[in-house]
Amino acid sequence: MPLKTLLLNPPSFENFDGGASSRWPATREIESYWYPVWLAYPAGMLEGSKLLDAPPHHVSAEETIEIAKGFEFLVLFTSTVGWSGDHALARAIKKANPTIKIAFVGPPVTTDPDRALNECEVLDFVCRREFDFSVVEFANGKPLNEILGISYKDANGVIQHNPDRPQVEDLDAMPWATKIYARDMDVTRYNVPFLLHPYVSLYSTRGCPAQCTFCLWPQTLSGHAWRKRSTDDVAAEMAWAKQNFPHVKEFFFDDDTFNIQKVRTIELCEKLKPLGITWSCTSRVTTDHDTLKAMKEAGCRLLIVGFESGDPQILKNIKKGATVERAREFVKDCHDLGLIIHADFILGLPGETKESIRNTINFAKTLDCETIQVSVAHAYPGTEFYDYAKRNDFITNESMEDGGGHQMAHIEYPGLPTEYVMEMVHKFYDEYYFRPKAAFRVVWKAVVNRDVPRLYVEAKAFMKLRSQRNKASRAKKEENALKQQESTGVNA
Repeated sequence: MPLKTLLLNPPSFENFDGGASSRWPATREIESYWYPVWLAYPAGMLEGSKLLDAPPHHVSAEETIEIAKGFEFLVLFTSTVGWSGDHALARAIKKANPTIKIAFVGPPVTTDPDRALNECEVLDFVCRREFDFSVVEFANGKPLNEILGISYKDANGVIQHNPDRPQVEDLDAMPWATKIYARDMDVTRYNVPFLLHPYVSLYSTRGCPAQCTFCLWPQTLSGHAWRKRSTDDVAAEMAWAKQNFPHVKEFFFDDDTFNIQKVRTIELCEKLKPLGITWSCTSRVTTDHDTLKAMKEAGCRLLIVGFESGDPQILKNIKKGATVERAREFVKDCHDLGLIIHADFILGLPGETKESIRNTINFAKTLDCETIQVSVAHAYPGTEFYDYAKRNDFITNESMEDGGGHQMAHIEYPGLPTEYVMEMVHKFYDEYYFRPKAAFRVVWKAVVNRDVPRLYVEAKAFMKLRSQRNKASRAKKEENALKQQESTGVNA
C-alpha cells in the first residue's frame, strides 16, 4: 500500500479560487470555483488517497488540520497569492501530525524551489512543473534522490535539484478526473456564472504552443508542448460522466487551448455528437468557421476566449498571435452559428496607455459578447511578462492582492497610475453591462436556462460590491484632493 495521501487545494481567503486549476488566482466578486483537475490525476493513481478541495466545500483551516491527522502524506497545490497562508497551514498540519510528509506543487515552487524550501522548514520536497508521477513515486516508497523533477534538502541541509522529469506524453494512460470528482467531491458546489449549473470540467489536452508573455500555466506548469488524449478516450469519459452525473447540465473542457488542431477537433466532435451532451471549451480567435460549425453541431454551447486587448500594438507586445480584425471575424462566425462567447480582457499589459484602454473598452462593446471578465495585468514570476516588468522597474510591489485575495494592480507604467487602471476595470464592467441590450440578454438567458435564482444572488452581490467600490473610489479622490490642498498651502 502507498502512503495514505491527502491531495489538497487549501482553504484561503473567502471565495478564493486561487489554486489547482484557476488561471488567475483571485477572490471572485461573485462566488465561483474551478475544479482542481491537476490534483485529480495522482489522486486516481494512489489507492486510499483523498482529494480535498477546501474552498468550494467551505472546509476551514482548522477542519483541514483535523482531516490531515488521518494521512501520512500531504500534497498541497500552492499559488503565488496564497503563498504565505499555505506555509502557515503546512506548519500547523505538521505540528498536529508530526510524522506526516509534506510536498508543495504548483507554479511558485516551479519558479523558485529554493525559496520554498528555505522559507518553509516543514516541506520534505517540492515538485517542479508536472507533478503527477513525482508524488506517486514518493508515496510508493521511492527515495527522494531517485525521483525526477523534485527539489529537496538532503541530510546536511543542502538543497538538491534532481533532473527535470519529462512531460507526460501518454495522456490516455492517465486516470479520468471525473471518477475522482464522483469519489471525493460535491459537484453542485462548483459555480461559474457563465456556465450552466451544475457543471463539470476536465482536460482533453495539456500544454499550449502559444507564446503569450503573460500566461502563467504554459510557462510554469503545463509547458508549451501540446499533448492530446485520443478522441476515443475523451468520448468514453464523457459517456461515463453523462451516466454518473445525470444532474450536471454542462461539461467544460478547461484545456489551455482546446481546439487548436482542426482535424482532431472535428474528429472529437463526431464522437461527442451521439452522446447528446451540452459542453463548452476554451478557444482562440484563429478557429475557423468549419471547426466552429462542427463544434456547435456536436453540442458546444459556449467558448471562453482571451481577446486580452482591443489595441493592435498591445497584442503584438504580448505575442498574442492574433489580430483585432481576426477577432471580429471569429465573433461574427460564432454569432452566426449561435455559439455564445465569454470574453476575457486584461488591462495593464506592456505598452498600455489611457488611449489603449479606451480602445479595448470600445472594442469589447462592438464585439458584444454574452459575458466578459476584466482582469488587472499580473506579472507572475516565471513568465516573460514578469521579466520585462522587473527589468524596467514597473513593478510597484510584489503583492497582487489587497490582503483579502482581491486583485490589485501592481505594475505602473509612466503616465498610467495603478489607481487609474483599477478604476478603469470597474468602469469597463459598468459601461459593458449597463447597456440596455447587455442587461436584457443576461436576464433573458437566466429565464431560458431556469437560472433566475442564481442570477438574483449574483446580481445582488455584484451591485453590493459596485456600491462599495464607488464609495471607496470617492473617498480616495477626496483624500487625494485634501492632500493636494495641503501641499499647495505648504508651498505657498
